Amino acid sequence: MTGLGPLLGKELLEQWRTRRLIVVAVVFVAFGISSAFLARYAPELVKALAGDQFEIVVPPPTLRDAADQFVKNLGQAGILTAVLLAMGSVANEKVSGTAALILSKPASRGAFLGAKLAGIGLTLAISLGLASLAAWFYTAILFEPPDALGWLGMTALLLLTLLVYMALTFLGSTLTRSALAAAAIGVGGLVVLALASALPTIGPYMPGGLSTPALGLATGTAPGPVLGPVLVNLALLIGLAMASWLAFRQQEI
Repeated sequence: MTGLGPLLGKELLEQWRTRRLIVVAVVFVAFGISSAFLARYAPELVKALAGDQFEIVVPPPTLRDAADQFVKNLGQAGILTAVLLAMGSVANEKVSGTAALILSKPASRGAFLGAKLAGIGLTLAISLGLASLAAWFYTAILFEPPDALGWLGMTALLLLTLLVYMALTFLGSTLTRSALAAAAIGVGGLVVLALASALPTIGPYMPGGLSTPALGLATGTAPGPVLGPVLVNLALLIGLAMASWLAFRQQEI
């Protein structure tokens, strides 16, 4: 992993200078804040829109509704963001010749890929962490203070979900010379994993299946199996990263 430190510094500086980190953080925080407000005021909005002509019985919102809204919002927006961040990370640099220039210096291919994975992962982690903190704060105001450790556990499971989809798209970016092709691979993988999540046997072990234990941890209810799904997704994340490295080391840059 020769040159990992300088390359990681370059990636983080690029994330900051291109404002990717700032934009992603702002978007994630907005979703985090809106999750608590939507959960709190959506029933009242539904009643107001229905008017006096229809009688709609809506159960009062609870802490679980706020956590569920956060998991859904950051799950959907976060996965899309992970795909967008990773799709051109390697493909664009191969096309522009930047990859060949960097690898002509004392830098290994493993360090080149590792720095990019770490840079995107840190952007997602920082942004999701800020969003989770904002959501916890507003949930505490509008409902009740959630258990801090449980909320942290939910955030960690959400981050693992995003990292798996990031690594899947990153593999596509490594295999191709087109950001659009990499995005197609990421979206295709997303669809396959989503279909697999619907299967009762393997569903809980898919990235999408982590939302159930995440919600349980955040609300203090029985989360169901946690360790097994976490280990499977960690193995999937590592396997995708290794596949990217094995493919990249065979390519002519």
